[in-house]
Amino acid sequence: MLKYLNLSLLVLFPVAWFAPLMRAGLLPLFGLTEISVITGLQSLWQSDVVLALLVTVFALFAPYAKTLALALVHFGFLRRKALPALQILGKLAMADIFLIALYITIAKGLGVGRVETAWGLYLFTACIIGSLIIGLMTTKSQETRSAVSKQETIAPD
Repeated sequence: MLKYLNLSLLVLFPVAWFAPLMRAGLLPLFGLTEISVITGLQSLWQSDVVLALLVTVFALFAPYAKTLALALVHFGFLRRKALPALQILGKLAMADIFLIALYITIAKGLGVGRVETAWGLYLFTACIIGSLIIGLMTTKSQETRSAVSKQETIAPD
């Protein structure tokens, strides 16, 4: 079951990257512009390359690499010793959610414009948290299997 939930993230992450995270506008009278992870990255690449590179790693590469590597563990192509490193990748991806929430809070606090959260923020957050939970559950199930196999080795029937 865990491996299929993890595989669903391979589809859900790209959807979350293109989904609107928030709607922002300068004045309430004008229309609000939808901002997604991808449109935010496009804007960053034009203004601050170093920050764009960091956000690209945190928002795109870290969660997707973790999901792919976890799938390799689930299907037996990668050893379970890699699981602690995968958990670190998941935590790096969570940093991106924190940054987005911080930007929204700052923008609302300044009162300069109008910012509304959109469904993509919730989808992206759910994907990151789901990935963390799947990783933790995979680690627990691998530890349980390891303990059972050691027990069988020590005390054969």
